[in-house]
Amino acid sequence: QVQLVESGGGLVQAGGSLRLSCAASGSIFSRNTMGWYRQVPEKQRELVASITSDGMTNYPDYSDSVKGRFTISKEYGKNMVYLQMNSLKPEDTAVYYCFQRIPGPSTFWGQGTQVTVSS
Repeated sequence: QVQLVESGGGLVQAGGSLRLSCAASGSIFSRNTMGWYRQVPEKQRELVASITSDGMTNYPDYSDSVKGRFTISKEYGKNMVYLQMNSLKPEDTAVYYCFQRIPGPSTFWGQGTQVTVSS
């Protein structure tokens, strides 16, 4: 089992920045995909960014809506994943969920953190 805990959400003005953190504990797998989805009411959950590890190399990926503004990174020693969000827009407002997908496959989710961007 994997437990994921997010932090770092909040309220920010348009053009500002936030950094989300996701701490993973429990079973740790060197080969996995971690990242962030976001969801607004009455819409499907949207994949924002992910980072796939093969045990040696990380492969980041981004949705077109955040490419160039968001950066995902991983810190192995602390089993942490970060999402640096710059140039935030009101349309980035959502609940952001950290996830980890491991071979099997199985997917684990964090509890979510609210990001609100005011215009």
